[in-house]
Amino acid sequence: MAGLTRPLSGRVCMVTGASRGIGKGIALQLSEAGATVYITARRREPLERAAAEVQGRGGKCVPVVCDSSREEEVAALFERVRKEQGGRLDVLVNNAFSAVGALTEEMGLPFWESSTALWDEVNNAGLRGHYICTVLFCCNTCVD
Repeated sequence: MAGLTRPLSGRVCMVTGASRGIGKGIALQLSEAGATVYITARRREPLERAAAEVQGRGGKCVPVVCDSSREEEVAALFERVRKEQGGRLDVLVNNAFSAVGALTEEMGLPFWESSTALWDEVNNAGLRGHYICTVLFCCNTCVD
């Protein structure tokens, strides 16, 4: 990396749902650009593997087990980042989503034949969790 610029040096980022797929890819790129990246997932093992990959590429990564559908866990995550980073959080990437398996099982069914529980599963970690993270991010960045 000699001679490369790291445009996000000194920046703090958070990527939810970053133990695999798109979220992990985003975390890898943010860290390679110099940011400290907090990554979240519901399960510790895949989260630790993703963090090791980020750190193996020379990035700074802080893995935090957090279920984005649980408001108290999300609030604790933002409080941790606030304390550890002196209030700094520059970028939030809302990526958590937990309903891939459930949607796959319902493939081909008309939506009206699916239970309302599917709606909750699709929207709790994704839509609702993204809303909670965004509110806490805005509160974090608006504090004097």
